[in-house]
Amino acid sequence: MSLDRLVLWRHGETGYNAAGRLQGHLDSALTETGQEQARRAAPAIARFTPDTAVSSDLSRARTTAAAFAEFSGTSMRLDKRLRETHLGEWQGLSGAEVEHGWPGAMGTWRADPTWAPPGGESRVEVAERALEVVEELESQHQGTALLCAHGGLITALTAKLVGLPLDLWPGLGGISNCHWVVLKRRSNRDHRWRLMAYNAGIPVEG
Repeated sequence: MSLDRLVLWRHGETGYNAAGRLQGHLDSALTETGQEQARRAAPAIARFTPDTAVSSDLSRARTTAAAFAEFSGTSMRLDKRLRETHLGEWQGLSGAEVEHGWPGAMGTWRADPTWAPPGGESRVEVAERALEVVEELESQHQGTALLCAHGGLITALTAKLVGLPLDLWPGLGGISNCHWVVLKRRSNRDHRWRLMAYNAGIPVEG
């Protein structure tokens, strides 16, 4: 068995997102806007007709995944390895508060995927635990897999899957709320992943 497509879907907006605060493993809920984002994106995600679907166990991802499950009738399995980057002492803080407490550290973290916030984990570590999930799915399923997760994890996992050198990881931009990434196998002979869509989403109305 082997997967030929991965869809990596970020959760909808949370109160922490709206306030510009770092969440990490903090279990924040979706705002009303975030819930509406999930409902609007669910039909687009369903068009990928995933053969298997897994969500982070944090509530913001679970609630987003539930919108897809309700629309499509597809069951979602939870896996804590799809949680966002653990940000240690930075969790719950704003960027300005991090800069005040750890001058220059935010820039280091953004530039170096091997560097971890105090008490937290690096992007490389996040990518490795997410890769475990993908590899297990590959051994058990074929076709398309949907992972409902978090922006930092999705960016790190994407970089890992397409084989970007570590110094190029910071070149990938962020993933907006309820936007997604699509990766496909290059061919039957070449099992490397190819990036087909990045930060794709539903156009904003109005």
